[in-house]
Amino acid sequence: MFSSLKRRRVRGPSLDVVRDIEVAGKVLPLTIRENARATRMTLRIEPGGRALKLTVPEGLPEREVSAFLTRHQGWLMTKLARFSGESEIEDGGSILIRGIAHRIERTGRLRGLTEAVVIDDEAVLKVGGAEEHLRRRIADYLKKEARGELERLVAIYAGRLGRKARSISLKDTRSRWGSCSAQGDLSFSWRIAMAPPKVISYLAAHEVAHLQEMNHGPGFWALCEGLCPETKDAKHWLKRNGTMLHAIDFS
Repeated sequence: MFSSLKRRRVRGPSLDVVRDIEVAGKVLPLTIRENARATRMTLRIEPGGRALKLTVPEGLPEREVSAFLTRHQGWLMTKLARFSGESEIEDGGSILIRGIAHRIERTGRLRGLTEAVVIDDEAVLKVGGAEEHLRRRIADYLKKEARGELERLVAIYAGRLGRKARSISLKDTRSRWGSCSAQGDLSFSWRIAMAPPKVISYLAAHEVAHLQEMNHGPGFWALCEGLCPETKDAKHWLKRNGTMLHAIDFS
């Protein structure tokens, strides 16, 4: 059963209601947004499975919203069961680094670098520091890996186009993997460091292509594939696995 725990109003383009609900023992924020053009209710699980969004017709009674959520309890439980990546970020668990699963091993030392090594043909991520800082230290390592590789690739691809990115920033975005502003500022999700090299290359090529083509027309995709021939395979990988990467909890 859903439990309505807390409600609050959030101001934005429209006035949203944010309600915490419980699904299978897990509390998630649910944003309820009215849309004058909506003819029915639409429930969506946000990337990573950590939040829900419900779009409803304008003026819909609250009892109908509650009834809709109750009817979709089973559907939500089934869908949210896929998001189990957070439990693996622990000593002895595993984390993807450039598409390769690394066993997480705490060194027991309070100091020391986080480093990826190979031990007896097994990929291992050795992590120092206190146990309560394990997830943060792994996230910091992924951010460092993402920045180094993306800065390298952006420089190569932008050079081929005779362009230059004004800045490169890393974020933990859930709605997109990257963005490019009209001023040439590129932004990437650092979680891409967990994806295979061809996917990282594609993401860099995608945003660099926007330095020349600020759209997703045929010219843009031709440019993107010219920079990264594996564009189609990389897009497919992200479509199949991107949600899994977003689901991992590093907090």
